[in-house]
Parts: sequence; structure tokens; C-alpha cells
Amino acid sequence: MVFLKGTTCLLCALTLFSVFSMKVPGGDKAMNGLAGAAVTTFLVEALCGCIGGDLAGIELMKEIGATAGSMGGVAAAALVPIAMGAAPVFGVSAGAVAVGFGILPGFIAGYATYWIYRVIVRFLPGGVDVIVGAIVTAIAARLILVCSAPSVDAVLGVIGDSVMAATDSTPLVMGMVLGGIMKMVCTSPLSSMALTAMLGLTGLPMGIASMACVGGAFSNGIVFRKLGVGNTGQVIAVMIEPLTQADLVTQNSVPLYMCNFFAGGMSGMIAVTLGIVNNAPGTASPVPGLLAPFAFNDPLTVLLAVAGAAASGIICGILGTGMLYKTRFGRLIINKTGRVAEA
Repeated sequence: MVFLKGTTCLLCALTLFSVFSMKVPGGDKAMNGLAGAAVTTFLVEALCGCIGGDLAGIELMKEIGATAGSMGGVAAAALVPIAMGAAPVFGVSAGAVAVGFGILPGFIAGYATYWIYRVIVRFLPGGVDVIVGAIVTAIAARLILVCSAPSVDAVLGVIGDSVMAATDSTPLVMGMVLGGIMKMVCTSPLSSMALTAMLGLTGLPMGIASMACVGGAFSNGIVFRKLGVGNTGQVIAVMIEPLTQADLVTQNSVPLYMCNFFAGGMSGMIAVTLGIVNNAPGTASPVPGLLAPFAFNDPLTVLLAVAGAAASGIICGILGTGMLYKTRFGRLIINKTGRVAEA
């Protein structure tokens, strides 16, 4: 029951995440802003604070990491409207009043203030719109933050706790499920960094997500190479950050997502077996997922997990593309050029 609750909560969160990104006006751009907020706060906290500060003992790096980690709400409230097309002064006005709030309340405030910005610039003359807009945006953002934070944080806390409890109760099974889902999200137009940041995943679940993204990076590279998709630069790019090749990913989604699920799942099980933990939420991406675990685990154990994840990705990429050349999936097959085509 704990496993079912955790998996159901994760799938519900992913469904809402997908609907917002694909159906809500400006949702995809807002999600890009949220992913940027996770990079500028949680990734900096993990690499500077944990590795440079806690491990290397550099006090300045520790201070930088702690400061960045506390600014998730500020970064989201500022970057989301800017990513959607608002003038930077409006985004910074929203972000400046978000100190002390989490990344998702900041995201909500940033998304709402973008539409306030649209109204202000439409009806007010140039110059006046900046002055009035900065004040109105700051007030509106603060009201939204205060009203939304308690309920949003409570809901996300329940989802995150359910996922972590399910991982504790059935670690290997959850390693397969969570790892597979997270790598599919990582390769899709959604953002696994934003999702794990919102859920506040830490410890073993975040370790699973990190290793899944690392292993899936190798499966992506193998699938691109085996199917003849893109040039060498694009193969490297899809391994480092799949969102940079969103058009090619969409065209070849069947082989990529199938290989991703199994590569991510196997990598997640390896993370469970070796006890890989990651206390930096929002680092579910190939490069952050590779680096962040070094701050919380024995380096040799992390290297062993990375090697296992890489091997899993390579094996799943080779076997998956081999199967798809011979097997029908509904009305889709892989043709001789490597592209998904009508059977």
C-alpha cells in the first residue's frame, strides 16, 4: 500500500506537471524558467556548498551554497515571467519579495505576475508602466506567495513524503519505477529538475533520480547513434541535456522512451543497491546528477554507481534498438533510416 500510494502520488504530480506544460498558455516557457531556477539555486548549493564547502572545507563556497539554496522562491518568481517574455524589471520585482518562500510558490507568483505585466504594458505609456508595474508586481506577487505557500507546501510535502516512504518500504521496486519515470521525464519536453525540485526529493529517492538520468544519458546516445539520428554534436548534446534536441526526441520518441525507462530503472536499482543518496533536490539531470552525489557519498561508491549506470544505459540502448527493428508497436515500426514510420 505504501508503494501504491507513493507511485500514485508521483504519477498524479507528473500528470499535473504535463498538463500545465502542454495545455496552459505559456506553460512550456514557464517550466523552462522553473528549471533555470533549480539550476541557479539547488545545483549551486550542491556543487559549491556541499562539495566546495563541506568536502573541501572552503568557507566561502559553503556560504555561497547556503545562500543559493535558500533562494529557490526568489529565482523562480524572477525567472518564470522573464522566460515567458516579461521585461526583466517585472521579474526582479516579483522575485525581490519572494525571500523565504519555496520554489513552487515562487513559480506560481512568477506565472501570475507575467499576466499582470501584459495588462500593465498594454494600458500604460512607456516609462510610467515601469514605475507602476514594479510596485503593482511586487504587491501582487507577495499576496500570491502568502496565500498559496501554506497549501502548496503541504500538498508537495505529502507527495514527496509518499515517494520517500515508498522507496524505504520497497527500495528495489521503487528504484525501477522511480528511475524509469524520472529518466523519461528528463528526456521529454518536461523538466525532471523542476519536478524533483518542486517535490523536494532528497536522500535515496533523489539518488535514484540522479543515477537514472546518468544511465539514461548513455541510452540516449546509443539510440541516436544506432538509428542514425543527428550528427556527432547532436548525439553529445542529447546525452548532456536532452531538452536541447527536443525536435529530434519527439520524432523518435518510441525507441528513446522505451530505452529510457529500462535504463533509468536499472540505474535506479543500482543506486538502491549501493545506497546512493543525494540531498540536493532539483539535480535530476545528466551532469548535475553525475556531480551532486559526490557531495553526499563515498567517491569510490559513486564512481561504481556511475559505471553501472553507464553500462545499463549502453546495454538498454543496444537491446532496445535491436528489438524495435524487428517488433511492431501498434502501427509504428522503425524503418531502415532509423525513423519511426507507419507500418
